[in-house]
Amino acid sequence: MSYGLGAYKKTSIHTASKEQILLMLYQAAIKNVKKGMDAIDNKEIAKKGEFIGKFQDIIIELNNSLDFEIGGEVAKELSSLYDFMLYSSTQANIKIDKAPLEACLNVLNTLYEGWTEAIKEIRKDKANSTEGEA
Repeated sequence: MSYGLGAYKKTSIHTASKEQILLMLYQAAIKNVKKGMDAIDNKEIAKKGEFIGKFQDIIIELNNSLDFEIGGEVAKELSSLYDFMLYSSTQANIKIDKAPLEACLNVLNTLYEGWTEAIKEIRKDKANSTEGEA
């Protein structure tokens, strides 16, 4: 059963668009922040570190994928937010405090909602432009 799920996840990642991968990364980041917060509540220190580490890996990857030439000011702002989340999650990990993770979760949710809307608009614009060509 788990093999089938793993194969499905691997296939979905390999066939996903850039936009879908971006949203998947945000979803995984959100999931790991929530699990980190739960681990702090349950005093599971090792798990807390594991989930925060996974979250930080995702944020580092998102930050490394920014294109400052194309993205300009938006890329700079995103990089600042990613730096904030890395700092906050490090503080949460060191101090065993979920408040900094809550701040990360707020930022992540806002970014996820914003990207979801932006992607919908891009798809709508593409659909409208191809209809005009036909």
